Order: sequence, then C-alpha cells, then structure tokens
Amino acid sequence: MNHTFCVPCLLGLEGPIAGELRHLKLQNVAAENGRVYFSGGPEDAARANVNLRCGERVLLELGRFEATSFDQLFEGVKALPWESLLPKNAAFPVKGHSLNSKLFSVSDCQKIVKKAIAERMKRAYPGLSWLPEDGPVYQVQFQLMKDVVSVCVDTTGEALYKRGYRPAHNAAPLRETLGAALVTLSGYRGREDFADPFCGSGTIPIEAALIAKNRAPGLKRDFAAMRWPGFDKKIWDAAREEARSREFHGDYRIFASDADPKAVALARENAKRAGVDDVVRFEVADAAAFARPTERGILVTNPPYGERLGDRKEAEAIYAAFGKAYFAQPNWKLDLLSAHPDFERAFGKSADKKRKLYNSMLLCYLYMYNSNP
Repeated sequence: MNHTFCVPCLLGLEGPIAGELRHLKLQNVAAENGRVYFSGGPEDAARANVNLRCGERVLLELGRFEATSFDQLFEGVKALPWESLLPKNAAFPVKGHSLNSKLFSVSDCQKIVKKAIAERMKRAYPGLSWLPEDGPVYQVQFQLMKDVVSVCVDTTGEALYKRGYRPAHNAAPLRETLGAALVTLSGYRGREDFADPFCGSGTIPIEAALIAKNRAPGLKRDFAAMRWPGFDKKIWDAAREEARSREFHGDYRIFASDADPKAVALARENAKRAGVDDVVRFEVADAAAFARPTERGILVTNPPYGERLGDRKEAEAIYAAFGKAYFAQPNWKLDLLSAHPDFERAFGKSADKKRKLYNSMLLCYLYMYNSNP
C-alpha cells in the first residue's frame, strides 16, 4: 500500500533532507517549511528511518483537512481509515501542536482526536465496546497550522538524532541531525581533509566520519514501526543490509580539538561508541592557536555563542582570536554556525555566504568562508 510520509526538520534543513530522500530514490519528494514529504510503502519508511541523517523523524500522514471547530476536527479525524493501520488492540496516545489556528487549545484537540479515533475503531471492529490498547504503540501526532490539520502516526519512536553514541545524560548544544546537516552543507564527502577546532563532545567530527564512511546512522537502533503488523522484521533487515552494502572503506583524515580536556575525553568516548574512533584524531588544543593540519581542507565548527549577556564579550574575544588564526591559514574552507549578532565584526571579515538555520528554536547563521588564496 502506498502512503504519504512526512519528515519534520529544523527550519533551514528542508533542502538537504529532500536531497537525501532523492538519493534514496524515494518518490514524490516535496519540501515545505519545516517538513519534507515523500510517498511509498513500509519498506520505504524503513529505508528512510535507517538512512536519514538530517531529519527528526518519519511520520505516516493519514490525512489533511481544514478544521475551524471541534466538530470539524472530530469528523475529519473519524473519516480517516484508522483500521487500515491500527489493529484492534493498538495503543494510540495522541500529541500535537497548534499555530495560528482558531483551535488553539492543544489539550482539547488531543481529547477530540483520541475520541474520534476510538469511535472509528469501534465501528470498524463490530462487538468491540472498549479498546484495550495493550498492543503495539502507534503514536498519533497532529499539527494545526492556519486551520489546516495534518494527522500522522510516528514510525520512528525516539527521534532520529538519538543515534546511540551519546549517553542520554550528556547534554550538548548541537543535535546530531544538525551536526550532520552542517557537514552535508559544507560539501564534505570524505575526499578532503576535515577539522573542527571547537569539537566539544564530538558531534560534528563524528557525523563527518559517518558521512565519509557512508555509514547509515540508524543501523544499530530500533524504530517504533518495527512492532507494527505490515511493517514486519524483514523490511528492516533488508533496509539495514542495503545500507551496509553501500559503506565505504578508505583512509580519512578528520581532526577534532577543543581547549577543554574533559570535552575531548568525552568526544573520544562518543567516537568509540559510534565506531569511528579509528577515523577521528582528537587532541586538546586552543582554537586561537589553530594551525592547519594539512595543506587544504574543510573546517566545520560550532563555537560558543555567548547567549548570556555576560558571556558575549568572552565569545567575541574567542571569535577574534580564531579569526586571526584562520586567516593566517590558506586553502581551508570554513563553515561556522553562530547565533551571535555581531559575529562577522568580531571575526574580522564578512562571510562570503550566509545561510539562516535554527539550532532548536534559536536563530543562527551558518557563516561560509571560501578557502583563503
């Protein structure tokens, strides 16, 4: 059966994700603000979940309709073919959000959606007076945007940025999906040398290593739809086997450093968990003393933003010192993510190109500098 799938994403990453989906040869790829659509069957959902680097999750969209009243919301949800996806013992928790819509109470909308699905399921399964909800979980998600409702079921479970190489207690300023997107946007594919002089817990260089190896980020994790009838084990096994067959094995030169020894130690541990500790070379070093490790390559980094007022001057001093070190090193391209409003002034030069991105809800710019002659 052919379905419509939706990949929600951080704003600004729609293009890279559409490129990933097309590279996987998925059909009817179309980008909208904050999401990218494609169509296909369960095997295509499995391939997307296993392979996507930049998207947040893969949602199966059951329908889309306009609703400006609770009655319209109820009838619209009830009209969807829930029984074609959910078995009679399915658990179907509901969550969602509303933006610029007449139906703005998310909690009330949740109750209406839940009730409508239950009514549809009871009619689809005669004699079923109550729903046990003791079977596989189908997380229902709705989005209300300008009075248009999109109703989906989440095939992913834990978000795709949870690759498994970073412990849950280890908070980091950059999601793995955004780190992968920065590497992708830089054009790095494993042919050039690569460096991150503000590596922190190692997200960017680890994602660079996975890209260089063409290793699918979802190879070793489970997904919610693996427990659904119709999305059986064989399609996930096939998706993983296909992904493994496309891996590269070469000699890659990826350098990562940070001034904090504890961060570097943690980054090494994360790289080991990701299976790329043989590819990334970590060291404790101050970015202000950055010296090109080789003749030419690509720098991708995410230095401190100085979000709190007291930290801004310190961040500016870091930018200025790193700028002097970078401009003294010819033949290295630089892509740097920052939310600091005066980054270019502090760094010492305007970027050759800028791209607006969001780090979670924080507006940032990716400052792109061509290699110095």
